Amino acid sequence: MKILLVEDNVQVAGFLKKGLTEAGHVVDFADNGHDGMFLAMGGLYDAIVLDRMLPGGMDGLSIVSALRATGSKTPVLILSALDAVDERIRGLKGGGDDYVVKPFAFGEVLARLEVLMRRSQNDLLETTLKLGDLSIDLLSRRVTRAGKAISLKPREFKLLEYMMRHADQVVTRTMLLENIWEYHFDPQTNVIDVHVSKLRQKIDAGFERSLLHTVRNAGYMLSADT
Repeated sequence: MKILLVEDNVQVAGFLKKGLTEAGHVVDFADNGHDGMFLAMGGLYDAIVLDRMLPGGMDGLSIVSALRATGSKTPVLILSALDAVDERIRGLKGGGDDYVVKPFAFGEVLARLEVLMRRSQNDLLETTLKLGDLSIDLLSRRVTRAGKAISLKPREFKLLEYMMRHADQVVTRTMLLENIWEYHFDPQTNVIDVHVSKLRQKIDAGFERSLLHTVRNAGYMLSADT
């Protein structure tokens, strides 16, 4: 499973990252609110472990609130030294799925996290994604628009799936490089432009309304309303 860890305490972060990695999870890490927000919005995570009090202009509750505003249902486990009942209620009402008070035992964090991910998989098991008259079946990998079958190559299918999961949101080149090509640097190629162009030709050509849009100086957006 892929987990995002946002924690500014170096010792706590190292302890958690080591334990989660040893438990078989892939862990992305941010030590401040700004970077945590960027990763949370751009990555497809199975769960997020989020500290309440963070430097970088955004606290944990601001991050989870912004995440929920996009429609994301990624499970969020909040970590905090704020142990008052009112604070726990605030964290849960703010969009957190669970709340663990510091100091904590790693075994409890791992168990709670695994319960959240298991529950999420059971509740959110999607086999079909739809946007307007465009539909993709994740099991058969069949793509159709207005009932017409569309043949996509594996990378094009992955690109379309990612953009449909982020429908009506601006998807940046950095997001695509990291999540589709797994680059964490800019390879200085036009690989994204080529694939987006080919995908646009396949899903939009011959249809009255375009779904795949270029957002100038920002990236791309898949939307039926633009």
